Amino acid sequence: MRTFDLIIIGSGSGNSILNEDYEGLDVAIIDGGTFGGTCLNVGCIPTKMYAYPATLARHTADADRLGVRAEVQEVRWREMRDRIFGRIDAISQGGLEYRRTLPQVTVYQEHVRFIRPRVLRTASGEEITAPQIVVASGSRPVRPNVPGIDLPQVHTSDTVMRIDELPRRVVVVGGGYIGAEFAHVFSSLGSRVTQVNRSQRLLRYHDPEIAERFAREASRQWKLETGWALSAIEEWAGDECAAMVTFRDPEDPELTLRLPADVVLVATGRQPNTDVLDARAGGLDVREDGLLAVDEYQRALSDGAPAEGVWALGDISSPYQLKHVANAEARTVQHNLLNPGDLRATDHRFVPSAVFSSPQIASVGMTQDEAEQWAVEHGAEITVKVQDYGATAYGWAMEDHTGLCKLIAEKGTGRLLGAHLVGEEASLLIQPLVQAMSFGLDAHTMARGQYWIHPALTEVVENALLGLEVPEHSPLARQELVGGR
Repeated sequence: MRTFDLIIIGSGSGNSILNEDYEGLDVAIIDGGTFGGTCLNVGCIPTKMYAYPATLARHTADADRLGVRAEVQEVRWREMRDRIFGRIDAISQGGLEYRRTLPQVTVYQEHVRFIRPRVLRTASGEEITAPQIVVASGSRPVRPNVPGIDLPQVHTSDTVMRIDELPRRVVVVGGGYIGAEFAHVFSSLGSRVTQVNRSQRLLRYHDPEIAERFAREASRQWKLETGWALSAIEEWAGDECAAMVTFRDPEDPELTLRLPADVVLVATGRQPNTDVLDARAGGLDVREDGLLAVDEYQRALSDGAPAEGVWALGDISSPYQLKHVANAEARTVQHNLLNPGDLRATDHRFVPSAVFSSPQIASVGMTQDEAEQWAVEHGAEITVKVQDYGATAYGWAMEDHTGLCKLIAEKGTGRLLGAHLVGEEASLLIQPLVQAMSFGLDAHTMARGQYWIHPALTEVVENALLGLEVPEHSPLARQELVGGR
């Protein structure tokens, strides 16, 4: 059995742990997939490289109401695909080659499993161990167990971006952020898209008002079908399509919906790779939702207590499944590995997220329902303000009838509890609200303690803050004015 000083399972955010402080340690990096992890290769980065040109194309359809006639004359899918992956594949290969050049790093390009605590066996049969192991092996798409799920016309987000041609018809199965983003990409670039969801509501983890506004706008761009469960996928020999997708009503299985498709995108969620890793054989606790159990210091748990020398981060242990969260957790592990007497916790209080669809969505903190429940439990009151983009000067310029900013705050203190936006550049507009929540800035101080550029779209955030029923002199506010004003 070979012994290392440190084993890192996963080459995504886990790979970023190694810096100059780890020089001299004998390290193994293990990844049976593509080097660089989900975000780089099949997740955040390539999807946004598709979403941006798709958004440009979508804007041409919206320009007419502003007196500009524009149209998309050509979509060169292969050129787009090759530009995206020509860049990404080079980064992945470069990262792999760099790690291989380091004398103290051994790279295993194969899958690995625990066979007992802190002992791993690679797919080729080698057994390895280390006093410190970091588990960062991520997640994978869920593939429902239905007939036809393995047909070549059926894709997940891992494979659909590399297809050879822009399909005529796309059926997107699932109502989460992955389905929303790809429905936007394919419909904006010219495919006929039908998005089908089992429940009646899309984006179920978002504030209902935001999800409802998104569904309204999405239904104007592609076809939405809700309340249907995937039943089967068949190959189809006719010219009309390459596959026929059958759905059934969960309440009445006799009711069916059949949709033709050239590509079927299954976007029904992602599952952590704890089963592939055989985490339980390593003595590690696995939660009911399949996540590896960790404490606030990112230590993996065994029978509810920290497992000696085992750490975890990212999708395999985090319910957020977000790259910026995995990176933050990697920084925590990076410090704690070398400073066992000065452990740091990861701050998961205010985790923002964004959906790069049409329209964009961004969210941080509690939904209104969650805030109302919190208020009951804490004997507090909340205040809510919904501000339309179209009520601001830049919203007028855009002739916007879509976007809104919804803020939720504690009434007595002005403390922001949640922020939710849907509309143009929501992912950018939310950042000052994330900053305010993270550093304890109350709503009124945030609104009146700084200049807001007029007539920038950020005024929708300013006006939403001013619309909250909060005290002007909040107990959260600083006692002294900044800069001697």
